[in-house]
Order: sequence, then structure tokens, then C-alpha cells
Amino acid sequence: MSDRTATGQCWKPVIFDETDDTQRCALDELRQDANLTFLDERETQRNGLRALLPSPGQSLLDEADRWVYFPWRKTVVAVLGPHSFRHLRLDRNRNKITLAEQNSLGDLTIGIIGLSVGHAIAHTLALEGICGTLRLADFDEIELSNLNRIPASILDLGINKAVVAARRIAEIDPYLRVEIAQDGITENTIDGFFDGLDLLVEECDSLDVKVLAREAARSRRIPVLMETSDRGLLDVERFDLEPERPVFHGVLGEIDGASLRGLGTRDKIPIVLDQLDAALLSARMAASMVEVSETIHTWPQLGGDVQLGGATIAAAVRRFGTGADLPSGRIRIDLDTHLDALTTPAPTRRTELPAADTSVGIPASATDPDAIVLDAARRAPSGGNSQPWTLSTDGRTVTIGVDRSRTSSLDIAFRGSYVAVGAAAFNARVA
Repeated sequence: MSDRTATGQCWKPVIFDETDDTQRCALDELRQDANLTFLDERETQRNGLRALLPSPGQSLLDEADRWVYFPWRKTVVAVLGPHSFRHLRLDRNRNKITLAEQNSLGDLTIGIIGLSVGHAIAHTLALEGICGTLRLADFDEIELSNLNRIPASILDLGINKAVVAARRIAEIDPYLRVEIAQDGITENTIDGFFDGLDLLVEECDSLDVKVLAREAARSRRIPVLMETSDRGLLDVERFDLEPERPVFHGVLGEIDGASLRGLGTRDKIPIVLDQLDAALLSARMAASMVEVSETIHTWPQLGGDVQLGGATIAAAVRRFGTGADLPSGRIRIDLDTHLDALTTPAPTRRTELPAADTSVGIPASATDPDAIVLDAARRAPSGGNSQPWTLSTDGRTVTIGVDRSRTSSLDIAFRGSYVAVGAAAFNARVA
């Protein structure tokens, strides 16, 4: 793991705190470099922080700002301090991710092997702030043929894939800890890569590395996620809960990673077909597999499918990190299947009903308890005064139900109606 690649391609931002004399002097030296650009949008960031609801605590408002130097951009950017930066950047995650969940997810250390499909996954995890450390491994460099699925640019050609991903993440969140293994995963580097991991995402092409990584994860009780980008296949192996579970769920039987080393692309095809279950591949992927090394160089991948994989893995990570149910197994999130099921939606805007009669009218007889209770229930508050309830009595019991015809499009899943029924029940109990 290092801050620079072997060819000197930097990827790690340098953060300066001006309250520290040494760092302030180093920043002043950068200011003397006419080749560097300085960007300062701190006031916009501060205004955004002050506008949050609820208002941030004073410690966040008073936190010292930082300057971040991105050597590959020749740019220095002013940003909020680490705590206020995270608070503002991730505010739009609420309430899909609660503050407690966000803090818990922020402690995860996640390793990603393979930064083609893995790039989209790393980027999505960083966007959502659902990890504290990302560890990226890939020995390969960006080529033009990668740009159908890796959101890099022609300026990144020839740069290590892990470096490109790390740079992109740094420009989203310079405080997020990122480590890279630019030599990929080998028997010599695997121990260092796996040390301290909470979760592994495996997205490499080498079958021997796939097996090697799973064996290492299983021995350390680290769960493994994989997304194949064909028909949205998500694969989950919970070695943390099932340390005796066979790799690849046992679908390949007993398999030795060493025997797979050095296989050519065409030699991998039968094993890949067994691993993924050829009968469940998309028709075009299945047809393409037999054309590999004949009419196409390797198996096809689409950028949209890869991006979907990023979202799918992120959803699984959220479940893992918050302790929600995430068993071992496989599932396909196949967009084509869902698009085949397109239907016309039912109307959601309901016909407006005349307002219920809220006049007091003739007072309930003081000698008729049922009438007194029903009258009190009718006077309960409700959204838009829609009074979405039904009232009845059998002389012994007053029954209050939801009248689903008296609602509006804002009454999502009749939540407002149930609150109103609760208010009516409260009035009735008081009466």
C-alpha cells in the first residue's frame, strides 16, 4: 500500500490546517507557485451548513476550515473542516440513512479487488459515505476500451485503475481514507490487503485470484460481495457467519486456485458458465460467451449495468453495516425483466369529497352516553379536516375505522388517516 504508484502518479490529496504553524508555512509556499490554482468557496459551504435543519451544533459551526491540495489537478481548494464537511455533504442522505446508521457505516473498512466494475462500486460507497476506509487493488491501467464502463477520461489513459478511482473519490471527499495496492492481489500481498477488512467486494477477472481472495476471506471470517453486471446478479457469501461455507456456494465443487492460474480468456469460459449458471445468463451474454476469442476479444459489459452494480452493492453494504438481514445467496436485479412488466399506473389523485359536516348541531343528550362518545370522536382533528374515519356502536362498544374514500394524495399509505383515527379514539376515550 502506498501514496504513489511506481511511476510517480500521485493520487492522495494533501490537507492543510492553517491553525498549525508548520502546515500554514507549507501552504504559504504553495501560494507562491504561479502554476497552482486556488479555489475558495468557503462562504457558500458555510451558508449551506448554517441553513441545515436542525441547526448544527456550535462545535461544527466553529470548526476550523482546511485547504486541500490535489497535485494531479495542480489545484488547492478550501473546504469545511472534516466533521462539518461530512455533516453538510451527507445531509441529503437523511432519513434514508439515519444519523446513527451513518456513523456506524462510517466505521467500515471495505476492500475492493478489480477496479473496472469496482470503480463504480467504490465511487457509490464514497458518495453515500457508507465506509470509513476504502482499500483498492488493481494492477491494470486505463485503456480506451475501458471507457465504455469506467467513468474515467482520455486524460487517464495509461494510469493505474486504482489510482484513477482513488483520485475521483478524493475529489468527492478528501477526508475519506483510501489505500491502494497497485500491484493487485498476489500470494505475497494478500495478507496486508486483508488485514483489518470488515468486508470484501470482489470484481476481478482472474479466476485464480477470485478463489484465492475467497479462501483468504473465509479464513479470516470476512464476508464477500460480488456483482456480475449481467442481469444484475448479486452474490453474497457470509463467511463471517458461516466460516465453513464452500467458496462460490459450492457450485464449482472443490476447486484449487493454483490450477486456474494463467488460464486464457477462452479457457475460463466453461468455468465462468458453471460459476454463474449458464441457464440464467441473459440471452445476449450467453451467445457472446461462445464467441470470445473468435469474433469478440472478451465478454461484453455495459456501463449502465456496471452503474447498477454500484447501487446494488451499496444497498447490500448498508444492510451489512447496520445489522439488517443479509444472508448468503444470490439474487438478480434484472432491469430488462422489470421493463417487460411496464403497466399503466392507477390514478393517485382522488376525487375531492365535500367537507364533512363539522357544525355542532343539536347537543348530544346528556343521558345518551353513546351519542356523547360519538360526538366527541367526530370533533377530533384530521389533516385537511377530511375526517377519514367510520364510527359505529353496538350499545356496548364504539368502533372507529379508516374510511379510505376520505383521503388525499398526500396521505401516503394512509398514515395521516391512521393518526386522525388515533385522535378520534383519544377523544372518545376521554368522553
